[in-house]
Amino acid sequence: MGVRTRVAAVAALALAGSMLVAAPADAGSKKSGTTVKPVISGLVNPRGVATFGGKIIYSVGDGSVYEAWAHNGKVIRKLGQVPGGFAPAIDTNKWGVTYALTGAGGEPGQPLPPGSATLYKLRPGKAPLAIADIGKYQLTDPDPDNQQDGPPTESNPFGVAALKDGTVLVADAAGNDLLRVWPNGHIKTVARLKPRTVKVPPGLGTSAPPAGTPMVAEAVATSVTVGSDGYWYVGELRGFPATPKTSQIWRIKPGSVGAVCDPAKPYKGKCTRYADGYTSIVDLAGGPKGTLAVVELAKVSWFQWELGGSAVGSLYLQFPGKWHKAGYKKELAPGKLILPGGTAISSRGKVYVSSPLFGPGAVYQVVAKR
Repeated sequence: MGVRTRVAAVAALALAGSMLVAAPADAGSKKSGTTVKPVISGLVNPRGVATFGGKIIYSVGDGSVYEAWAHNGKVIRKLGQVPGGFAPAIDTNKWGVTYALTGAGGEPGQPLPPGSATLYKLRPGKAPLAIADIGKYQLTDPDPDNQQDGPPTESNPFGVAALKDGTVLVADAAGNDLLRVWPNGHIKTVARLKPRTVKVPPGLGTSAPPAGTPMVAEAVATSVTVGSDGYWYVGELRGFPATPKTSQIWRIKPGSVGAVCDPAKPYKGKCTRYADGYTSIVDLAGGPKGTLAVVELAKVSWFQWELGGSAVGSLYLQFPGKWHKAGYKKELAPGKLILPGGTAISSRGKVYVSSPLFGPGAVYQVVAKR
């Protein structure tokens, strides 16, 4: 399993995208009482989603980022295009400035291609401005809990959140950490996510240990958002063996440096476990009144999907509970999202999601059925 991160293996399957079918327009769920309605259609490999005012910002597979009107999906302008071959993670701050984050790209174990693992500031009408080389920083910031065959200095930035003070949070899915980037390119490590001992699930074949075998699995940091309480939330995709229901959401005190997110001591320190029981989280979005939107790439886990399992993913609303822990969660439009990649909640509480991550797709609004 020696790759920059196990989520990078998902990108390697992009060639299979033509076999995927996007979530059907206006497909509803009686169980959840919600429908998914396409707002922006005809997209290829859509992923990142953000909102600003009455606009939706989104990214697609060739590295392009656009903004469109939320009420009719009409494209306003192209904000920029970053290097890739995989849609960048994006976020827009309270001032309307959009950032795009490229991942590792290239072949595992090889040097990062030019422009990869980099945070960019988008400037409409101008070339994107490279703010920070995340891959270069991670060469000096090795993962102390690396479980993969590759070096502990590998980097695959995968999640981004723009803060109102002009700094940007980056979740690195190979470094298994959360970074904070300043406008001048300075970087600090906010928190490290420690691995978790899980049991090998059934159905992984003879190349995996027997089902039920305890195994240390990495906490692959794929997503980050800011909650309405101002705290920073990080979501995990569980590393191999990708045991379902073992992905956590961590709550980190703003301004933290060197925090540790430890499943063995989940409620101590500046990083505490907020929620548990998710599978293969790939994006988070903060909403009003403490609500979080949570995207699971595949309900069966990313690895089971790689082995030919169902490509159906999920989108949840996670509601707050007491004592800084999650309360209950509600799945929106269950069974209707194929490999969803990104989500956003507008200032008015409207929920958007992109699907599928590979193949022809759209940005959808999730709405209550009438």
